Amino acid sequence: MGTNPSYFKGPDRPVERVSWQDAQEFLKKLNVKEKDSRYRLPSEAEWECACRAGGQEPDEAANLDEVAWWAKNSSGATHPVGQKQPNAWGLFDMRGNVREWVEDWYDGGGYAKSWQLDPTGPGSGDLRAVRGGSWLGVNADNFRCAYRDNLRPVYRYFNVLGFRCARTF
Repeated sequence: MGTNPSYFKGPDRPVERVSWQDAQEFLKKLNVKEKDSRYRLPSEAEWECACRAGGQEPDEAANLDEVAWWAKNSSGATHPVGQKQPNAWGLFDMRGNVREWVEDWYDGGGYAKSWQLDPTGPGSGDLRAVRGGSWLGVNADNFRCAYRDNLRPVYRYFNVLGFRCARTF
């Protein structure tokens, strides 16, 4: 990208201080570089399924220190990815290190309107959905796989907000 907006720089650290729009720009450049158009942000449903590794919600209180960087163990900074235990699918830092943008517009009701297979968010809105906890979080409930929040897509939110790529095959 030519620049790294992160406050915490270092090998294997997650990029943070990026807006949803920054993530889209990165994905556009990645797809051009890879001569591909399959890299994207995950949907909220995909993100949550990946966090749960296809299973039930893990017990946050029992193992949060083992799987996530949060205020009680982060020493006030992000950490290189892969230092905590991965989930059952081998994914690291799904529940803590940086919060993550997802593709969906935010719907305050979540998926409460009706159960759906692979639900999608609303077609438009003012706020984008954000998932996961961060190194700064103090409330264990905010590290649940089901926890969701919202921000304006231009917002970079201090140094706790990043993203992860999904790829469609």
